[in-house]
This record gives sequence, structure tokens and C-alpha cells, in this order.
Amino acid sequence: MDLLTPDLGLLFWQVVVFVLLFLILRAFAWKPITESLYERENNIQSALDLAEKTRQEMTALKANNEKLLVEARAEREAILRGAKETADKMLAESRDKAASEGQRILEQAREAMQNERQALITQMKKEVVTLSIDIAEKVLRKELNDKAAQEKLVSDLVSNSRLN
Repeated sequence: MDLLTPDLGLLFWQVVVFVLLFLILRAFAWKPITESLYERENNIQSALDLAEKTRQEMTALKANNEKLLVEARAEREAILRGAKETADKMLAESRDKAASEGQRILEQAREAMQNERQALITQMKKEVVTLSIDIAEKVLRKELNDKAAQEKLVSDLVSNSRLN
């Protein structure tokens, strides 16, 4: 039973060593350990606070980004709508201009054709007149060799003809 019951001297020295160890640890180790624990607790708390602040900022940024995205889409739609309206307007103006230009060219062609026709008719009349005069001259030369017959023919023609 000696092993189970400690000796009084051993018990005394164990208490002395324990007290000395406690005082040494309290003087040199306890304060730095508690300070480092408090510092670590403060660091963890500040990290948690920073994480919460960052989460709130991220939420605000996400909402702001959504708002900007909606505005950008609306602006894009407005720009596309304006471009389509401008393109439609330009297309309509081009069609109108092309139609009026075509009408103008058509009118010019008609007028040119009419002028050509008139010139052709005039030229044909001149040629017919010239040809008629040549034929009449040849016929008259053959038939009217005397002066009295010529004068009678001229006076008959003058009285029967109408002036244009």
C-alpha cells in the first residue's frame, strides 16, 4: 500500500513545485496567453465584421449592377428603335426620291420622244414638199411649155390652196 498513499514529504514538495510553477506561469505565460487570446478574438470579430460589411457592399453592388443593366438594356432598345426609325425614314425618302427621279426621267423621255416625233414629222413634211415640188416641176416642165398655161395653172393653184 505504499504505492497508493504518498509520503508527506513527497506531497509537500509536489505542492511547492506546483505553486512555484503556477507563479512562474502566471507571471510569464498567463498574461501573454490571455492577451494573444483577446487579440485573436478581436481579429476574428473584426474579420467577421469586415465579412458582413463586404457582404452588404456586395449586395448593394449587385443591386446597382442590376439597375445599370436594366438601364443599359432600355438605352439599347431606345437606340435600336431610333436606328430602325431612321432607317425606315431614309428608306422611305429614298423610295420617294427614286420614284420622283424615275417620273422625271420618264417625263424627259416622253418630251424627248415628242420632240423627236415633231422633228421627224417636220423633216418628213419638208421631204414630201421637196419631193412634191420636184415631181411637180418635172411634170410642169413637160406639160407647160408655154407661158400662158403656166400662169393659168399658178392662179388656179393659188386660189384653190389654203395657207397653213
